[in-house]
Amino acid sequence: MGIFERKGGVTASSWIYDTLRQDLVNGRFTAGEKLAISALKERYGVGLSPLREALNRLAAYGLLIQENQRGFRVPRLAREELGDIADMRRELEGMALERAIQRGDAEWESELLAAAHRLKRADESPEMEEEWERLHLRFHRTLVAPCGSTWLLRFIEQLHDQFDRYRRLAPGNPEVRRLLDAQHGELVELALARNVQGARELMDDHIKRSYEVALGSFAP
Repeated sequence: MGIFERKGGVTASSWIYDTLRQDLVNGRFTAGEKLAISALKERYGVGLSPLREALNRLAAYGLLIQENQRGFRVPRLAREELGDIADMRRELEGMALERAIQRGDAEWESELLAAAHRLKRADESPEMEEEWERLHLRFHRTLVAPCGSTWLLRFIEQLHDQFDRYRRLAPGNPEVRRLLDAQHGELVELALARNVQGARELMDDHIKRSYEVALGSFAP
């Protein structure tokens, strides 16, 4: 059994799926790029079967395009698509946040405070960018975790990945970044106060401002 067939109990297909998913979201491949199977096998050190399984899953998930008899390609970037993704995030995350605030218990409050604290510490360390990305995702997951709908959380996760394809390619905007970071703390305060309307309005603004940053992924 090879090193990538089982790694901490994770199958080769699951490992390469998770790794490729992160690389696609993080912009390690060029938008519109055709993926060469042979190059991927060598780059990630996996066999053909688990690699093809992972590529098919990523195509079904929307992070790759499967072309008939011609392999896989990274989706191109499009303003219209980004706008659609942002609109759906506002709708679904607003709904999930409202339900989470109504259903969340004391344990959720503790987990939310802890997630916000870890994210704030990463905010103060610019060199921890990859760690910040991981903690940022965890914070947003924790915020809506008790919404009570597995499907709603799945859709939000998929939208986050699609949105981040654009955001991670955009140039940094320190002023907006500081505002967005501050809004994380404000979202926690509103959630703990069970202020549904205020939290939804702030989440809507948070996503709008993130969308404005993500627009920077398009060259002028």
